[in-house]
Amino acid sequence: MIGDAKDFLRLTHEESEFIDLKLALAAGLKRRRLHQGLTQSQVAAKIESSQSRVAKMEAGDPAVSV
Repeated sequence: MIGDAKDFLRLTHEESEFIDLKLALAAGLKRRRLHQGLTQSQVAAKIESSQSRVAKMEAGDPAVSV
């Protein structure tokens, strides 16, 4: 039987939920940015960060904390 990533990685329910939340936040950030017609650089300026950090946020990079 082939399971899902949760089974393969032996994640707890909480770990799986955390990953789902982080991915939803990443997708939501990008969707909102695009809806407002902003570039990653413009968002970065608004939050006093860098474009590369915004790109990592949108990609759900593990280096970016929630």
